[in-house]
Amino acid sequence: MSDLYQRARELDAADPLAGHRAKFALDEETVYLDGNSLGALPAHVPARMADVIGREWGELRIRSWDESGWWTAPERIGDRIAPLVGAAAGQVVAGDSTSVNVFKAVVAAARLAGEGRDEILVDASTFPTDGYIAESAARMTGHRIVALDPADIPAAAGRRTALALVNHVDYRTGRLHDLPGTTAALHAAGALAVWDLCHSAGALPVGLDEHGVDLAVGCTYKYLNGGPGSPAYLYVAERHQARFDSPLPGWTSHADPFGMTPGYRPADGAVRGRVGTPDILSMLALEAALDVWDGVAIDAVRAKSLALTDFFLECVRAYVPEGRVTPVTPEAHAERGSQVALACADAPAVMPELIKRGVVGDLRRPDVLRFGFTPLYVGFADAERAARVLADVLAAAPDAARPTRP
Repeated sequence: MSDLYQRARELDAADPLAGHRAKFALDEETVYLDGNSLGALPAHVPARMADVIGREWGELRIRSWDESGWWTAPERIGDRIAPLVGAAAGQVVAGDSTSVNVFKAVVAAARLAGEGRDEILVDASTFPTDGYIAESAARMTGHRIVALDPADIPAAAGRRTALALVNHVDYRTGRLHDLPGTTAALHAAGALAVWDLCHSAGALPVGLDEHGVDLAVGCTYKYLNGGPGSPAYLYVAERHQARFDSPLPGWTSHADPFGMTPGYRPADGAVRGRVGTPDILSMLALEAALDVWDGVAIDAVRAKSLALTDFFLECVRAYVPEGRVTPVTPEAHAERGSQVALACADAPAVMPELIKRGVVGDLRRPDVLRFGFTPLYVGFADAERAARVLADVLAAAPDAARPTRP
């Protein structure tokens, strides 16, 4: 076996997070590198859900809203997510989808920004839905959209800027954008910063409070392992909560939800980010899944993430014939999330073959092979095997297959 094979095993033996892999329902035949799309199942969640369904719903029924804590789940789970994104308690509420929370955050930020600011800056490379939602919010609030490369947003912010909506990590390339610098530049211009954390929460430190972020949203089914379609979350900085004016004022965010009064009066705190009845089954599956984070330091996760992606890139350079793939994820640690994206001309044919051989990544058309490294359950041997199998697949592919970008 190669030196890299042996080094992978030595690195796994020294890895302080290696023991967490046993907390997930994984098989040894598969290298799962798609946790940046859907996190693996924490092994204890099925038993918890059996209790939720059989006892809390099946036996207690309506009583579980009080006796099982269903009613307070959005805030309780929000407080468990908060440390993973660098927020104090009382500022995160779980519920709804990321798209719905993007809408709430963008409209609320536009309202917070006040008169004379009619411009919303958006990340031009954003996940498409964020752009769609921002355009709709702009039409509704009388703002105009300005789409920019995230690196250009700080210089573009001016007296007409109400807010910027930016992805912390680019979903396609894995590029990590400058949250502290961009947020500071927006504030200097009198604008607000709204961040999408879908590809960073649970993979690297975010520091929402430390860096003065105004509003943020994120999903929980990627690095937080909450399950398919698990509830998203909304962060509202404490300083904005009294003026947070949600465009979706639902009965569960009312100050007296069971008063059933015709006039809306918002609850205090992040609770006003709630809308309708919580989706309890997926909410409680997420709550159980978050147990895997007990005792885990996000700085340790980041250190392993960078080591894993460094090692994978090293293995790719060693195993894959020169010219067959080109990394599009930045080499610099300060610019890298927790995934590696490789440009490959034959990517649509290569990824299905990788999956057949037990290496599960995903394809981003037209030419990107995307591999997500979830430090709680991906090891260095996984990274080495994935690169080795990739080399084998490419060796069997036509010689004409070449990267489509420099």
